[in-house]
Amino acid sequence: MLSLALETRLGDGPAELDVALEVADGACLALAGPSGAGKTSILRAVAGLLRPRRGHVTCAHEVWFDAERGVDLPPERRRCGFVFQDYALFGHLSAWRNVAYGLPRAVPRRARRTEALALLERFELGARADAHPATLSGGERQRVALARALAARPRALLLDEPLAALDARSAAAAGRELAGLLLELHVPTVLVTHDFEEAALLGDEVAVLDAGRIVQRGSAAQLAAAPASGFVADLTGAVVLRGHARRDAEGLTRIALEGGGEVVALAAAAGAVAVCVHPWEIALEPPGEHASGSARNRLDVAVTSVTTLGNRVRVGLAAPQPLAAELTGASAARLGLAPGARAVASWKAAATRVLPR
Repeated sequence: MLSLALETRLGDGPAELDVALEVADGACLALAGPSGAGKTSILRAVAGLLRPRRGHVTCAHEVWFDAERGVDLPPERRRCGFVFQDYALFGHLSAWRNVAYGLPRAVPRRARRTEALALLERFELGARADAHPATLSGGERQRVALARALAARPRALLLDEPLAALDARSAAAAGRELAGLLLELHVPTVLVTHDFEEAALLGDEVAVLDAGRIVQRGSAAQLAAAPASGFVADLTGAVVLRGHARRDAEGLTRIALEGGGEVVALAAAAGAVAVCVHPWEIALEPPGEHASGSARNRLDVAVTSVTTLGNRVRVGLAAPQPLAAELTGASAARLGLAPGARAVASWKAAATRVLPR
């Protein structure tokens, strides 16, 4: 099994980066956190573009860096596929030549175009092979950059804010394409982002980075339901549930949740999906109380944690999957919310966002 392991320390003082992480073959770890937290520095340390003060980097049992032993392989020997935030395409080269640039030097010159075109076809860009980056859309440039990264036949894939350079509409489509691609890959992937929803969509696990330290790691649902700190709670923002969607006779989408239970959404979807809802859109009621309001989604839940965040309270909940609600301190006290208490969580179908998995 391939794996990527990093244990590193960069710098001294308040800006010091001190992390340890491991990513299995075929898994994607999303590093989430604010600007300046050290996310990109981690990618650069893995790729060999930044030399840590101490620590080590290994991939598939191959040592790429070891400060104590004096091992420091140059970037070209580490075989990392690196997709930069601005994609870093060569403007004077066509799409296929950008991809061919990433191929190993051992590939014969006469075969380079063929291999580059095959990769572009995989990303449905065969017809744009001779186009230059300036004439490509943001989503097309992203796919060319990904194709170039894969051309190197990488042992690990590094993605630096892969959707940040796109507008909202392009980012949504490119995010779906990227999620599908990551499912097909069989290399460890590390992705950095400041957007928790992006991390939840693309990452098998999410590690939250704050001031150079990983403060919590787990599935997106676990982090949203039981944040280790107010910082993590503010970053997560959304509850993420997994399930299988189908359309019903009313034209609504019904999602059978993994582990049991069902929720309803307005947006059309089918197959394996991730369901997102903001904690402040979830209401809590005592168990057995007659349903009030127009909320279509109702789940019986158990309270697992109660965290005060300024003038509001984040309530961690256990249902078929972890989720969370946010309400005022007065409402939490009135409901008698404490770990072990039972409640009913409800929210509207219109508040339920559905993302493909």
